[in-house]
Amino acid sequence: MTRIKRGYIARRRRRKIRLFASSFRGAHSRLTRTITQQKIRALVSSHRDRDKQKRDFRRLWITRINAVIRETRVSYSYSQLIHDLYKRQLLLNRKILAQIAISNRNCLYLISNEIRRKEVDWKEYTEKI
Repeated sequence: MTRIKRGYIARRRRRKIRLFASSFRGAHSRLTRTITQQKIRALVSSHRDRDKQKRDFRRLWITRINAVIRETRVSYSYSQLIHDLYKRQLLLNRKILAQIAISNRNCLYLISNEIRRKEVDWKEYTEKI
């Protein structure tokens, strides 16, 4: 019986996996079984850390906004600012507010003061009625 030569399909699959793991160190870039294990691990980690990155950035933005807001007034906080923004239906997300807080604090002060002033005006208006 003659010898049957294998096709190129498996070799092509392994080459593709090796290309993914070419930057890994040691056996993680040389041995096929460990390459496949490390590939699975790397993809799981990247998927998990994308979600974690979103949480981390949101926390950072909230911290920055809160720090700048509390500099001016002792009684005013981040939660009150966000509550007032929602009441006034201003569509500014936390990322934009954090960028404003870093680059131009006076602008954030103006926004918060305007919101607070409108709230006082609204209370006076409702008391008259």
